[in-house]
Amino acid sequence: MNLTLARASANAWESDALIGGLMIISMAVLLLVFGLIWTYTIRYRASNPIDRGQLGQKSWIFEVTWTSVTMLLFFGLFIWGADLYLRIDIPPGNAMKIYVTGKQWMWKVEHAGGQREINALHVPNDRNVELVMTSEDVIHDFAIPAFRIKHDVLPGRYEMLWFHATLPGTYHLFCTQFCGTDHAAMIGEVVVMSGPDYEQWLNKNATSQTLTESGRALFAQNGCGGCHRAGGVGGTSSARAPSLDGLFGSTVALAGGGTAFADDRYIHDAITQPESQLVAGFQPVMPSYAGRISEEDLIRLVAYIKSLSAEDQS
Repeated sequence: MNLTLARASANAWESDALIGGLMIISMAVLLLVFGLIWTYTIRYRASNPIDRGQLGQKSWIFEVTWTSVTMLLFFGLFIWGADLYLRIDIPPGNAMKIYVTGKQWMWKVEHAGGQREINALHVPNDRNVELVMTSEDVIHDFAIPAFRIKHDVLPGRYEMLWFHATLPGTYHLFCTQFCGTDHAAMIGEVVVMSGPDYEQWLNKNATSQTLTESGRALFAQNGCGGCHRAGGVGGTSSARAPSLDGLFGSTVALAGGGTAFADDRYIHDAITQPESQLVAGFQPVMPSYAGRISEEDLIRLVAYIKSLSAEDQS
């Protein structure tokens, strides 16, 4: 454990406390077991005439007590760890989203306003930030040690990771999954800035189009509106495909029963694996766009679909 590593996120202190508690209790059990071994080895050695008592006599109270206590301690750590894991794994609803794409051997980052970065991630201090991550090639692993977070980044899938930075500064970003010959060079930096400084950075690096605006062009270019938008097939009673207006954040009824929540992952998978979660009442006529649209363009397309609202139907 690196005791000098900065704790720059809201969960960093608790993560360290959990690991510290696990180490202390494990060390205590280890010392108890080996202490008993050495004690009995010396006390009851063959040359020692000490009274060993009856052969069948056992110290049931001592054995049951130390076994029960250690079991309860480790079970308590398990409950604590499970609770922390769930809190880290489920992004809060008010989190600001930033999109990350892993590629041999770099991290490509895009902000909602269209700002792009390579091997760098600028974020505001004291604000919940959710990373929507995917890979263009192989499995990578996005890790920021100072935040005590890491998560596998899988090709063709969206994985979510969130954090709440609490200490402005610059921190290391690593890929911690071996991903090829230049894996060691897949590093970057996370720059935590104050709110005003972050807004200034966004304005300084503004682009001509936001992710939503770029996605609108891709939506038209790929002919998606012919089936999915009002005025197309999707807006008629003989619809071949569901309308996308108001889709994001809704609950979708699936063919064969069950439902799905329409988040970033659902929309991405509906484009690349359209038959995996087929909407009830529709036939599997949509082709897969996996490999036909890059992951970077999928980010823009998903951003546009998320922006569609019921008012667009008018």
